[in-house]
Amino acid sequence: MRILAVVLLLLLLSTASASWANDDMPSAATASTQIDGSDELVFHALAFLGVKYRYGGNNPDTGWDCSGYVFHVFKHAIGVVLPRDSFAMSERGEAITREELQPGDLVFFNTLKRDFSHVGIYLGDNRFIHAPSSGKVVQISDMNVEYWSRHFNGGRRIVAEK
Repeated sequence: MRILAVVLLLLLLSTASASWANDDMPSAATASTQIDGSDELVFHALAFLGVKYRYGGNNPDTGWDCSGYVFHVFKHAIGVVLPRDSFAMSERGEAITREELQPGDLVFFNTLKRDFSHVGIYLGDNRFIHAPSSGKVVQISDMNVEYWSRHFNGGRRIVAEK
């Protein structure tokens, strides 16, 4: 599974860099604003593609829900302990707009007719990784898909303390 994660990460990175024209390449100033630890966070998140969803789940062996997955990734990748539910997570860090999202940011959605009821980790290029719902597995989704676009609640930037 880890090999698949590395391949997907390389694919995501090559797709993003290939889509930039020479004039649109990120500047050194833009690159330096990347979240500390975002590479480790994204790599760790991708390592769990295919793990089953389980409501209230807390680990990859038995499955996890969206907030259990995000909690685990942040704790084990960069040592940040977040609250265990998506609404409480939405109150942490700095609020950012969709246009400001960077890999490693949290993305929130209203999926249960209440704000911030679903959380995932932004990967870049309008994609995020999450544990969606019962009967599904950790997967990458496109935020441009109508469902996710319509239910988007906002993003949060969590910065690891040094």
